[in-house]
Amino acid sequence: MKKFIATFCLIISIVQVYAQSPIEVGQKQLNAGFGFSNYGLPVYVGLDYCFMDDVTLGGEFSYRSYNDEFFGAKYNHKLIGFLVNGNYHFNTLLDIPSEYDIYGGLNIGFYTLSSPDGYPGNKNSGLGLGLQIGARYYFNDSFGVNLELTGGNNLTGRSGASGGKIGVSVKF
Repeated sequence: MKKFIATFCLIISIVQVYAQSPIEVGQKQLNAGFGFSNYGLPVYVGLDYCFMDDVTLGGEFSYRSYNDEFFGAKYNHKLIGFLVNGNYHFNTLLDIPSEYDIYGGLNIGFYTLSSPDGYPGNKNSGLGLGLQIGARYYFNDSFGVNLELTGGNNLTGRSGASGGKIGVSVKF
């Protein structure tokens, strides 16, 4: 057990020595993972591009399926989202260590809701606006994990919708 702990500590310290700063101008970053919300378990994939110091612009695709009960009948819904986001990365401003990336920003997107025939509830698809705040931890110069919290009216007009995401990030 002592050998395992010593080996684990050595690996972590080596990984941290090689950790790089957050995304740099001209760099791209692929993000993918799972979300959490009141409306199903989203799966997402997105791409960020750093076009100026500490600022990224990105796009994202998400999919989720969830069940709803309306007057005793159960319905399955599918929600697909396409969004654009802009983030400011606070590492330079707050002098945050390079293996971390703390950011916040805005998003705008279009969500399409597919509900079964006969569902009497909200079937709206539409535009959504939101905010996000997140953090990444990079294990090395290209691979990290991310956690993001979101809020806004981004689920087909349902105001106060909130949730988050957890996943991986790969810089290239």
